[in-house]
Amino acid sequence: MGLSVKKRPLGQPQPSPRAGLTPRKAALAILQALSQGNSTLDALLDQRSHRQGLTADRRDQALSNLLVFGVLRWQGRIDWVLSRFSHRPLAQLSTEIRNVLRIGAFQILYLERIPPSAAVDIAVDLAKTGATPWAAGYVNATLRNLCRSATTVVFPDLQNESEAAVAARGSLPPWLASRWIDRYGVTDALHLAEAINRTPPVSLRANRLRTTRDALLDALEPEAGAVSAAHHAPDGIHLRGLRVAIGEISAFRSGLFQVQDEAAQMVTLLLDPQAGERILDACAGQGGKTGHIAQTMENRGEVHALDRSAAKLTRLDGEMMRLGLGCIRSVCHDLDRPLPVEGAIPFDRVLLDAPCSGLGVVQRNPDIKWHRRETDLAPLAMTQRRLMERVAPLVRPGGVLVYSVCSFEPEETVMVIDDFLARHPEFAADLPPDPLRSRSPALFTSRGFLCTLPHRHDMDGFFAARLMKRPSP
Repeated sequence: MGLSVKKRPLGQPQPSPRAGLTPRKAALAILQALSQGNSTLDALLDQRSHRQGLTADRRDQALSNLLVFGVLRWQGRIDWVLSRFSHRPLAQLSTEIRNVLRIGAFQILYLERIPPSAAVDIAVDLAKTGATPWAAGYVNATLRNLCRSATTVVFPDLQNESEAAVAARGSLPPWLASRWIDRYGVTDALHLAEAINRTPPVSLRANRLRTTRDALLDALEPEAGAVSAAHHAPDGIHLRGLRVAIGEISAFRSGLFQVQDEAAQMVTLLLDPQAGERILDACAGQGGKTGHIAQTMENRGEVHALDRSAAKLTRLDGEMMRLGLGCIRSVCHDLDRPLPVEGAIPFDRVLLDAPCSGLGVVQRNPDIKWHRRETDLAPLAMTQRRLMERVAPLVRPGGVLVYSVCSFEPEETVMVIDDFLARHPEFAADLPPDPLRSRSPALFTSRGFLCTLPHRHDMDGFFAARLMKRPSP
């Protein structure tokens, strides 16, 4: 099967015709930092945004982001193609030269408005800034060979070399391709890989305390190329082709919505918080689910937002103020230590959105698939089980505990729940509340667990289980 070129992924911003070398240098710097394993893509983009402030040219920044996300999404496929034209094994190259080649190859293979010759020339210029004398000539020769013969590239056969085929075609690390083939079969594994490589929409949740979804859809119409209501989440909206940054939208500044994927919204609906209750968001992070909980409670009751990161809670507090939510108390605390006396009083409902591999949100964070290892799953599962032990006593008899992760790997999902239930007979799996169960049956397993998959449900991959603590005798 030959490689078709110049098929730009849908939803990607158009590169600026005036974009020069600077966006490529910025993209290379981010890819290099990721290769060193010292940070995440989200953190690096956040740092750059704070550093540049309002001085950055939006078109240059869009091109830089396009290159970074494009390379990370298609890195496995790009490397397979490059290996057909390189006279040196890619593994023997420095990370800088590999990333220069990837940036050049991504433009040649996927970006229609950048001439291949320009992509080669700029990659050569990038290579000249390094310390390797032969690098510029090597990059030039490799990419020009690619330009001439890209359509002749043949990928491994899906039937006879399924792992290599799914890894190369679907741009996955081999270990992940192997796992997904074992679980879903070759065809579904490839469809899943293709789904996580598509550019997702910006998803958000209408703040019903200040607006309705219909009114917000109308208000957002001028801000994006396409605005649509989410299929499952009743307050969810999807935006494609944003014309301005989220923070510049008037409706955002007025607190009319919060950015949140549809799958994450389903977790709060599974928790089903009620006005006047006392609720714990045990790993609140920056407050996506915290805001949804308080909104669903009509801002009446108590929401304790707990996290061990003071920096995240500072951002959470700012978000809650923007949304006009006053029933939230943020608490900086590590769950490995006993809770303060007030926090130890049992809660009506507890949400544990546990630290996880993040393999369900690769579509938005494509760096995850390249820095995660299969050996990470067992230690993460141990942490998840430990945190479940910490929060279980905080649920009152008759109360609800929801465990969620942005992953669909068995070690982090059903295996954690089965282990917990085996050791805690005072808890039992509980079915999703109506009308959630009847409105979105495809999102739930036969046991009532939420399980969303990007290629089947067109949203992030999430797992959540609703458990009920048996009432006291």
